Amino acid sequence: MEKVKEKVKITRGKFEGINACANEKGVIAALALDQRHTLMNSIAATRGANGQANAEDLRQFKGAVTKVLTPFATALLVDLQYGELALQTRAAGTGLLLTYEKTGYDVTNPARMPDLIEDLSVRRLVEKGANAIKILLHYNPNGDSQVNAIKQAFVERVGAECQALDIPLFLEPLAFDENIEDGNTQGLAFARRKPEYVTHYMTEFSKPRYGVDVLKVEVPINMKYVAGTRAFNGEEAAYSREEAIQHLRIAAQAATKPFIYLSAGVSDETFIETLEMAAEAGVLYSGVLCGRATWQGGIPVYSNQGVAALENWLEERGVQNIQRLNEVLNRGACSIWTLYGGPENIDVTAPQN
Repeated sequence: MEKVKEKVKITRGKFEGINACANEKGVIAALALDQRHTLMNSIAATRGANGQANAEDLRQFKGAVTKVLTPFATALLVDLQYGELALQTRAAGTGLLLTYEKTGYDVTNPARMPDLIEDLSVRRLVEKGANAIKILLHYNPNGDSQVNAIKQAFVERVGAECQALDIPLFLEPLAFDENIEDGNTQGLAFARRKPEYVTHYMTEFSKPRYGVDVLKVEVPINMKYVAGTRAFNGEEAAYSREEAIQHLRIAAQAATKPFIYLSAGVSDETFIETLEMAAEAGVLYSGVLCGRATWQGGIPVYSNQGVAALENWLEERGVQNIQRLNEVLNRGACSIWTLYGGPENIDVTAPQN
């Protein structure tokens, strides 16, 4: 006789918050727009050697991208610092993830310590309409044990805050190692270690003590170093195509929480090829939080021609990008509840007090 799988208990607020960010199949196809300093720097860089950008540029850019693309997304991830217009232009029925951490990290500290926005709390983010909370964490599994203990406690505190408000927590760990090429995460040396690092943090932050509901993770490979792919840079490879597929499987199997992939600033073509490879590997990923792969081509358009030109670009190329991505997700992504045996195996409970 087949053993009956024990039901998974999830509180009502977390269950409804996750569902608000997913489509009817339980797949998350979210638009990421919480970039701040990197976006400002990109806008300035496309305006020439002495180019500049300001807060109004970020507000206008985010507002335009949200207006045109959220009708094709299940949710929007944005910051409150520059996202006021985006909140107004977000399509009805689109879920809202709000970011809680400060942008970037202290470049004088190689440990890349996290920090929260000082005048925000989970309660205040909920009051702004958040369906879920997102935090980012730079994490080196081989780093100093005391540094990692501080980072782990940081996640535990935010997890407890989210539990108290009964709202889902999306954690975005980003692997790095300050001892490999001075912290360069895009080089060949780090690419060779990346599968190990991503697998480690997917194991670690799946633990119940952190209160993480959904992991927003990197693909555990760097596609430009995968031999035999369209994205391969044609130079030295870090892995064969078969090895890359195996790395995808191993990292996915390490997670005991649902996970979605982030695009990490690669092109839309590269990200789509990556997701196709994940599907080929049989990875049970539950969607994406995709930002720059969808809209980064619009940055120089906005920088030099203004918001109306950006909207025109988005209506053509941006919509095309997100629709292609949605087609890939429709073929390869699984429900956010698949890991738990499907929605019928979820026992929705009252909040814990």
